[in-house]
This record gives sequence, C-alpha cells and structure tokens, in this order.
Amino acid sequence: MGSTLAVPLRLVAASIVAMSMAAPAGAQGVPNAQTAVPPAPTAPSPSAPTPIPQPPLAPDTSPSEWAAHALNRYLATPNVTYLTANGYESKLDIYARRGVTTPQPTVVYFHGGFWAAGSKENALFSLFPWMEMGWNVVNVEYRMAKVALAPAAVEDGLCALKFLAANAATYNIDVTRIVTYGESAGGHLALTSAMIPESEGLDRQCAANAPVPKVAAVINFYGVTDVADVIDGPHKANLAVTWVGSRTDRMEVAKRVSPLTYVRAGLPPILTVQGDKDPVVPYEEGMRLQQALTKAGVPNKLLTIPGGGHGQFKAGERTMIFATVREFLTQHGLPASNP
Repeated sequence: MGSTLAVPLRLVAASIVAMSMAAPAGAQGVPNAQTAVPPAPTAPSPSAPTPIPQPPLAPDTSPSEWAAHALNRYLATPNVTYLTANGYESKLDIYARRGVTTPQPTVVYFHGGFWAAGSKENALFSLFPWMEMGWNVVNVEYRMAKVALAPAAVEDGLCALKFLAANAATYNIDVTRIVTYGESAGGHLALTSAMIPESEGLDRQCAANAPVPKVAAVINFYGVTDVADVIDGPHKANLAVTWVGSRTDRMEVAKRVSPLTYVRAGLPPILTVQGDKDPVVPYEEGMRLQQALTKAGVPNKLLTIPGGGHGQFKAGERTMIFATVREFLTQHGLPASNP
C-alpha cells in the first residue's frame, strides 16, 4: 500500500491542485457521518500497452522525485473514442499504471461546467492526487449542451463505464474497484453513473457490448443532486437551463437525471465534499443527498468546508480533503495502491 510514502506525497499532490468540521465524537469511521474542519481518436479495442517493470519508489523518496518518476509510472493514452453520437466523438484519456499485469483500482473523473462548459484538459490537476495514490486514472469528456441536450451527458457517463468494462483487460482495470469522481456538474455525473440502474435505458446507445459495471464508491465534489433546483428553482443557473433546454417536458427530464431520484438501498458508498457557502450549487443539495442516503441505509459521508465556496478550497483544506478521501476509500475496502 506504500503507506510510508503516502503522507508526504499526498500533502504535495493535494496542495498543488488549484481548483472541505473536526469530526464529532464517535463520527470517525461511521458510514453515515457529517464532519467539518476549521474555518487522435483510438479504436474501441486498442492494443494492450506492454508492461514495463518498475521498482517501487523508496519510502523516503522526495516529492520532486515522485513527480520526476511519474512518466515512468504511467502510460498516457489520450483521446480514446468511447461513443459516437450526434455527429460527435465522446473521448476519454487513460493514465494506466506501468509495470503491472494485474487489474488495478481505477478512478473515472468527470469535469464540471453545468454540462455546458469546461473540458477534460482543463481538469488535469484534479487527477494528480489519484496518481499519487497509485490508481489508474480515466479522464472523461462528454457531450455538452452545444452538442446535445440532457440526458446526453448522463448517457455518456454510463457509456464510458461500459467501454472501460469492455476494455478492462487492455488497461488492467479492475471492474470491481472502479470509483467515480467529479466536481460540480462532474460530481453530478459521478453520482448518476453509479446510481442510475440499467432498467432506465440510458445506456442503450452505448457502443460497448458490456454491462455497466457496479461502481465501488463515489467521490462527489459539490455536485448537483436536484437538477430541477438549478433549471427552474431558487438556484436557477443559465448554463444549466441551456443543458435541459426549453422543452415542455423539462421538469420530467430534470427528475430523470437527478441523483436524488435514484436513492435506494444497495448503492455504493458516497462521499460528498462541499462548502457551506457554495454560491453555485447550494449546500442544501449536499445535505439532502446525505439525509436521503442515510435514510436508505447507504454508507455515506458529508464533509463540510465551513465558509467554503464552490471549490477553490485553500491548500490546507485540500490536503485534509484528500486525506479524508483516502481514509473513506480504505474504510470501504479500496486502499491506495503502491505508487
């Protein structure tokens, strides 16, 4: 697990990212807890990369050495097409561990932007802490509002998972240890990709001939949980309205793509991180999700950042956040790999 190396590297990786109450007595390690802290496209079946043996880094390896060795530890495969729809190729980047021949835990990341802005390339720094933990990393682009209205982005999240399951052997992906992770609209997609059942039929146009893998855990950074709230409610956002459009059934569509619609027993553990002064996605949405999950018996945690806004957390807060992420995953059988 590389635990002796994890602390210093995690501190650096979390602080590099520019992008959140001490735990109440007895809350540490409890599944349903709220804590706080002080204020060129590739074919769908590519050839497997040849593993290059790499010795583990020494426990006293410095952060600068880790950064210098990252190229030796990961093989990047950019812009792999996982779906073609609406005349658009949805692509993802894969950062696969070198020197391994066994299936590896894999995080699947979705960027934010109210489903209408942003890009996977702009979110690269959000991936660093996961590489430091020794995970495979997948960075997903999806159809945004200018290409296709809702529920296209949700469909793409499911299609990305199906693609990864179909090509798991190629990239040494352990389909039993897939974690979805995202920020803002990406947090919403991380949730929907793990929560929406196949019976909803939102994966029917996926190219990959494989079932949607069961996600092992969700790391939700201030994601939208009630889409109706941001398209026609008190927290209406123009970009969100653009994604759903002016269709007459927009409220029905909003419900269909809202994580709160799919809360039920048997979901994977879910960690939500959010500032209680978030001006974009209201903190109440994170609280409502926590309450619904707890009522359904789903292991979950809401990590509140007092005074925190919509991301852009301070360096110390980010360090604490990713320490909590690591702890949460370990509690649920998903420890860091040897970096």
